[in-house]
Amino acid sequence: MSEVKDHPHVSIVVPVYNEEANLPLLFTRLYATLERLECSWECVFVDDGSKDRSVALLRAQYQQHPQHTRVIVFRRNFGQHAAIMAGFEAAQGDVIITLDADLQNPPEEIPNLLAAADAGHDYVGTIRMGRQDHWARTFLSRRINSLRERMTPIRITDQGCMLRAYSRHVIDAINASHEVNTFIPALAYLFAHNPVEIEVRHEARHAGESKYSFYKLIRLNFDLMTGFTVVPLQLFSMLGMGISGISLVLFAYLIWDRIVHGPDVQGVFTLFAIVFFLLGLALFGIGLIGEYVGRTYEQVRGRPRYLIAAVLAPGAQPDPERLQVLETTRV
Repeated sequence: MSEVKDHPHVSIVVPVYNEEANLPLLFTRLYATLERLECSWECVFVDDGSKDRSVALLRAQYQQHPQHTRVIVFRRNFGQHAAIMAGFEAAQGDVIITLDADLQNPPEEIPNLLAAADAGHDYVGTIRMGRQDHWARTFLSRRINSLRERMTPIRITDQGCMLRAYSRHVIDAINASHEVNTFIPALAYLFAHNPVEIEVRHEARHAGESKYSFYKLIRLNFDLMTGFTVVPLQLFSMLGMGISGISLVLFAYLIWDRIVHGPDVQGVFTLFAIVFFLLGLALFGIGLIGEYVGRTYEQVRGRPRYLIAAVLAPGAQPDPERLQVLETTRV
């Protein structure tokens, strides 16, 4: 067994939310894979307010492997983004790898990411081969990827895959960023100077249900668009200019028609259709602007990204009674 020193080479960050059914197998496969590495390592698990026995399982794993394990427990659910950021701030490795707890990304792929990182790549993205997701989710993901590449400078083939590796300088840059909402892989891509993507296997979810609904996927990409580019506002401005020009021509035509032919009520429904179209367009524009204003509002409030209830790590002294409460009251 490779012992963790003051400065482990590899840190594995795993956000956890209601993964009681997946954690035992995850522990077995993940630690077996890491034991075969010829370098020091640590695992940083971040419980994002789970309501099942996830905290109890994480605590038991820490007690079995205290030299390799860190556990951070949130007071409540703050979202996957906050959990990953907490893991980044706690991770001490030269290379940090993010991994989902649902086992759709096999832990056995970790050595492949490390090989790419050791080859000099400071950001290692992944492309899921043989995706086991529903066809509708796969189709939507591909369309969103295509739209994002047209509107932002981010070039990520498979933005939905959690299994990624980041060098220490990229993580330090991310930790120095104080954006409330952002897409971590995209931010890392901007900070990296030698990114690469590799293919990895993809497995069906071992147990439980996905935490990402179609609505959340759409919301994620709204955040991505509004967080990394103003192209949506620019496109809407150009669209507004074009429609304004067409409206001016239509107005001139209606004035001319009234002068030449006199009052005419036959086109009133056409005018209604045009007005409703313009109203819908205006409401869409207001919503788009609202996305940017909302991001600004969330940023200026200055609220903490997350609140930590307990930390299990060498040197930390969590309150046993508080941990007992966290393990029982959420179930």
